[in-house]
Amino acid sequence: MTSIKNNNLVKLCIMGDGGVGKTSVTIQFISNHFVHFYDPTIEDSYRKQCLIDDQVYMLDILDTAGQDELTAMRDQWIRSCEGFILVYSVTSRSSFDQIQFFREQINRVLDSDDVPIMMIGNKIDLEDERQVTYQEGKDLARCLGMSFMEVSAKTRSNVEEVFNETVRCVKRREESILKKEKSRDGKDIKKPSIFKKLNEKVNSTKISICKMM
Repeated sequence: MTSIKNNNLVKLCIMGDGGVGKTSVTIQFISNHFVHFYDPTIEDSYRKQCLIDDQVYMLDILDTAGQDELTAMRDQWIRSCEGFILVYSVTSRSSFDQIQFFREQINRVLDSDDVPIMMIGNKIDLEDERQVTYQEGKDLARCLGMSFMEVSAKTRSNVEEVFNETVRCVKRREESILKKEKSRDGKDIKKPSIFKKLNEKVNSTKISICKMM
């Protein structure tokens, strides 16, 4: 049963500021329709079976709240998932500015910089109201080590591709971890602490540079 779970069940968490369309993106993916009005989400879970690269996966998707008062609950949500989709609205500069906060929270809770994260800019159907350019999104994602796409929950543009590619990112990370474990061949190889500190310093510097962009 363990191998089936590891190979076929993928737990994803969708996060972002309030009002960016996290629920609309999720429901469009799950049910193929656009939701115009709904109550603000605290936490909803969805499941969908998908065929990705000739492999059947069961996606367990956690749609989370963006409200500041529920920040404390995010640690629990983060720990329960393997891959993350961070959403901002291209019509909201403030929601774009919040992306780095969510990314840093994920890395802090999981104590890792090697986390599969997809950043998406939603509401590209509202081009006349755009406040964040495609290039700005692409540059921030690259700077923070995340994948990137722009989507429209209303027209379904790129919605399915986002979830498929996030699953691929999760699987690539799993394969990378397995290869590293096999290469150790049972040996207890520990990375010198000086290199760990150096990596932490590099990551800290990279985050500071991204903040200046």
